Amino acid sequence: MLSVSALWRRRVLRGVVGWGAAWLVAAGGVGSAGAQTAAPAAGTLPLEVEAALARTKLPRESLSVMVVDAQATGKASPRLAHRAQVPVNPASVMKLVTTYAALEQLGPAYVWNTPVYVQGTVQDGSLRGNVYIQGQGDPKLVMERLWLLMRRLQGQGIQVIVGDIVLDRTAFDVPDQDPARFDGEPLRPYNASPEALLLNYKSSVMTFVPDAAAGLARIQYDPPLAGVQRQPTVALAAPGADCGDWRTALRAELSDPSKVSFQGVYPAACGERVWPVAAADPRGFAARAVEGMWRDLGGKLTGSVRDGKVPPGLKPAFVVPSPALAEVVRDVNKYSNNVMAQQVFLTLALQKNGVATFDGAREVLRQWWQARVGDADLPQVDNGAGLSRDARLTAQALARMLQVAWVSPVMPELVASLPITGVDGTLRRSQSRAGTAHLKTGSLRDVMAVAGYVHAASGRRYVLVAVVNHPNAGAARPVLDSLIDWTAREQ
Repeated sequence: MLSVSALWRRRVLRGVVGWGAAWLVAAGGVGSAGAQTAAPAAGTLPLEVEAALARTKLPRESLSVMVVDAQATGKASPRLAHRAQVPVNPASVMKLVTTYAALEQLGPAYVWNTPVYVQGTVQDGSLRGNVYIQGQGDPKLVMERLWLLMRRLQGQGIQVIVGDIVLDRTAFDVPDQDPARFDGEPLRPYNASPEALLLNYKSSVMTFVPDAAAGLARIQYDPPLAGVQRQPTVALAAPGADCGDWRTALRAELSDPSKVSFQGVYPAACGERVWPVAAADPRGFAARAVEGMWRDLGGKLTGSVRDGKVPPGLKPAFVVPSPALAEVVRDVNKYSNNVMAQQVFLTLALQKNGVATFDGAREVLRQWWQARVGDADLPQVDNGAGLSRDARLTAQALARMLQVAWVSPVMPELVASLPITGVDGTLRRSQSRAGTAHLKTGSLRDVMAVAGYVHAASGRRYVLVAVVNHPNAGAARPVLDSLIDWTAREQ
């Protein structure tokens, strides 16, 4: 069976802001190497783009686009510019700003260290004192790594904690967020909020495995959570039932933090399926996960898992490092993971100020932008993930940033993090010629966008930024596809 990390890579990291499996490509695809494409006159759009707008009944005013040579100087004329100076909501494309800023300021090899402290004396396998776990913003402290943390704690000779496990989450000073505030979907993992000790994205993974002979499906839950009753099986649907909307058929009751139950059935035709669900009690998830994992490994705890601070002067018993930033950025951009992006964004402030706040992160990014991108319009980044109704930037400004990134020492890491058309990430199901473009995708209600680099038939690399803001933006995929194709056909 796949590990939880692998499952999250395949199923959870595709946040709502990414296109995921919904990416569809207009008929025709990328033209042959011999095709010629003339640049449109100033103020006009390519004919195929105009045609796509007409078919999808989107007005020209809904589209902002910029196409420019990746290596062109600031004075070079763009190949295409349409409403490029109008501020628009970019959705998940905003992650490009956050991740490029982080790669430059923190470095691709940057890691988040989570120190673990042991206070007291250990004798005959028992610690008489407390264990402290100090969160430092690690975006990828998933179940496997929590398991390793607990195993290392047992490696200190501890099997029984006669005291408490204390969670220090003070490195981030961010208010608790209502996960239903954005779109009324509190149990969707993409709505998880950031925190200094982010465990498994504040979400559980339920794996359903049908057993036709027994007439039921077995359910595996990861990670183990203390104090939560979880139904171990669910009845199978009647023979011959198709998979359909299997989640609705389960009639799951998930709003109670202490209980998970199902009143419906599971269709055997679905085979093995995985359902990631955000915690009903986000603030209490870390304590439940820590205690659940400790007890699952055979550890005993006489006290409780609670919040607190590491006492001054206490030295860590060991430190758990995260994967390098370059790998984290790859997950953020390939699968459009919102909470990971916010963790990275807040880390900019943590490294500069010692404590992470959203205001601090926005100020750090503002200073970096002005130093690196110059007088191009400053983006309104909000939370750094693009999961926002208030985020704004212009196509021209983002295109300029991507030009700067192209000649940056961290360009390889940034480009490698972007989904590739027809190959992986949120562009895996694209029908465009595989490998034609590395593009970050983004979608929200009323927003559809792509931004990144397109490899043209001539061998040149172009920056493409295209954003549609309109109530019918969900229909805009053929428009954006036509822009990708037009850019790639250049000789």
